[in-house]
Amino acid sequence: MARFVLLNEKNRDRYLRIITPVGKFFARTGIHPNTLSITGLILSAAAGFIYSSGAFFWAAWVVIAAGICDTLDGLIARQAKKTSIFGAFFDSTLDRYSDMFFFLGLAYYFSGGTNPLMDHNPQVHGGTHPWTVLILFLAVTGSFMVSYARARAEGLGIECRGGMMQRPERMVLLIIGSLLGGLPGFGEILMKGTLLILAISTHLTAVHRIIAVRNQMLKENKTK
Repeated sequence: MARFVLLNEKNRDRYLRIITPVGKFFARTGIHPNTLSITGLILSAAAGFIYSSGAFFWAAWVVIAAGICDTLDGLIARQAKKTSIFGAFFDSTLDRYSDMFFFLGLAYYFSGGTNPLMDHNPQVHGGTHPWTVLILFLAVTGSFMVSYARARAEGLGIECRGGMMQRPERMVLLIIGSLLGGLPGFGEILMKGTLLILAISTHLTAVHRIIAVRNQMLKENKTK
């Protein structure tokens, strides 16, 4: 399954060239990688809160900041030689919570919740959208299944990193959809379309990983 075009190796290298000097700076200051992981989690919670108000465009920028923190914690760990098994586990666990915050905020908005940023004059969003909430549920379960498939496979000693919709790809797609979701008139439709793509592609990625692990196990059994 092909990699998402926005995150080919060339674009990844460009991003890392930009962000690496920032990581080196933070490493020299002595900041602990886990501090950046926790900061990213707090920013993700803030993004979820902004999503709940329907301000998709502004939520996208907070998601970007959270994603930068998620990249920096790994860079700092390597630069400062503070990599550890627990650090990797801690970072991965917080990533799952971060994903949950994004989807919780969106679910609140599309379920017709009152605007939390206007509590002095509560207003209900433009109606409930049960199908969108269902799509959100599929998107979040698909995202978690992609991660679970990898974790379970690696627990069995099998490398499992394939598929087109890994977490960086999901973040990029969510950011693009959120930026477009801020457009007047049809922005909300574009946001719903983004969530539908996420719901479908994440489950396809999970299935891809299941098949890949099965094929790898069959190949190993044949060589024994």
